[in-house]
Amino acid sequence: MVTTPTKTPLITGEELLAMGDIGPCELVDGRIVPMSPTGGKHGLLELYLGSALYHFVQAHNLGWVMTGEVGIYTRRNPDRVRGADVVFLSKERWPDPPPKGFLEVAPDLVVEIMSLNDRWQDVRQKLVEYFAIGIRWVWIVEPENQTVLVFRSTTGMQQYGMDDILSGEDILEGFTLTVAGLFAL
Repeated sequence: MVTTPTKTPLITGEELLAMGDIGPCELVDGRIVPMSPTGGKHGLLELYLGSALYHFVQAHNLGWVMTGEVGIYTRRNPDRVRGADVVFLSKERWPDPPPKGFLEVAPDLVVEIMSLNDRWQDVRQKLVEYFAIGIRWVWIVEPENQTVLVFRSTTGMQQYGMDDILSGEDILEGFTLTVAGLFAL
């Protein structure tokens, strides 16, 4: 007897959201891709960056800062939902508080913190998706190298080291953060 393998049906971002807390994952072309939980250092970096951005954004009434694997649609039908560590969404792009569901509008800034199990080929794919939907800026934080890579496109990157200061440039004008202070945690 020959058996035919059954295919798992594709799901939508809305169906993923309705599942509740199923653990760390992303949705890639309608299929759930599990992710490993992050470590303590990752959590501290996410809190520090999110907090610094939050206080600046609130003080200047610029929009919203979100943390904790914020779901962002990078594709529809089949759906692709990526989880970002820290996100800034300006009032210019979304004047109301963010929706309860995954973000359907591209944030201005996405921060990804590299974990030990992250692969650069996966990060590069996320960069392509992020810029394709109109995200203006991506920071890749590399704890192992104590560097922050700032991307303005998939090919336009600047590396910041321990002696450098990250600035908000035209997206978060007036915001600054020392790389040494970030990694002093």
